[in-house]
Amino acid sequence: MTTRFEVQRAIAADPATIFEVLSSPEGHVRIDASGMLMSADGAPAAAVGDTFVVHMDREALNDYPLGLYDVTIVITAFEQDREIAWTIEGQLDPPIGHIYGYRLEPIDGGTMVASYYDWTDIHPQWKEADIFPILHEGALRATLGILARTVAPGEPRPGA
Repeated sequence: MTTRFEVQRAIAADPATIFEVLSSPEGHVRIDASGMLMSADGAPAAAVGDTFVVHMDREALNDYPLGLYDVTIVITAFEQDREIAWTIEGQLDPPIGHIYGYRLEPIDGGTMVASYYDWTDIHPQWKEADIFPILHEGALRATLGILARTVAPGEPRPGA
């Protein structure tokens, strides 16, 4: 049974430029392919344990009528210009425990960006609810496309 998606894309930008977007609350909103992230408040992440708030609207998924709500992004992995990951806390109790993240690897002409979504260790209550994955692999791929368009508009993929 799959409990993790990981996709990757070569992007014609250096890791620092990409990481700046990925660590920024506003960057999360700008590159979101799900359509749920509406806006964000807070400072860019700089360490494990940092948090910021994202204002959400679940209507984009058309699965649960949650209306407008806020989640707190809690950084769980942080290595400057290499990896950032987070879990989400919000209205649900117990917290779900799923992880989203990115790993960046310098390559000739840019960066290989891996995007992952892991629900391996979610709380048993949410495993039993059988609602995962919330997002599908295509959403991760689309977000990488939006990230590429954001940091390297019109540039060909390295190695293409």
